[in-house]
Amino acid sequence: MKIVIANDHAAVDLKKEVKEYIESLGHEVINIGTDSNESCHYPEYGAKAARMVASGEVDLGVLICGTGVGISLAANKIKGIRCGVCSETTTARLIRQHNNANMIAFGARIVGNELAKDIVKSFLEAEFEGGGRHQTRIDMITAIENEA
Repeated sequence: MKIVIANDHAAVDLKKEVKEYIESLGHEVINIGTDSNESCHYPEYGAKAARMVASGEVDLGVLICGTGVGISLAANKIKGIRCGVCSETTTARLIRQHNNANMIAFGARIVGNELAKDIVKSFLEAEFEGGGRHQTRIDMITAIENEA
């Protein structure tokens, strides 16, 4: 798979480690985040990554900021994006299986390096269960998105 990874200044070190880990799993990683510790604006990175996912340029996205919340809020403003903030592996797996999430976010100030890798692995290895109640709910979310 082709994965985009984006981050702000709070997550430079964690991003580098997670990027290398994703590559070790055999995926191609497109790094569009900052590699500088100078203060920057996470919405720019979250939106840019989300546009790449929404357009199909990449398959999935991984976002990292201080908490994961801000960058995920920006990503979720892009039509077609379903991004969840995860601080543990069960949610990371379930957002793919039940919500068909196409992006994940977490916080460099919240999770450590090893947990971040486990979260990403759970997200990437999970597959949408499809059909039934899960698809119905995704369709409902898409309808809400299309109201705007």
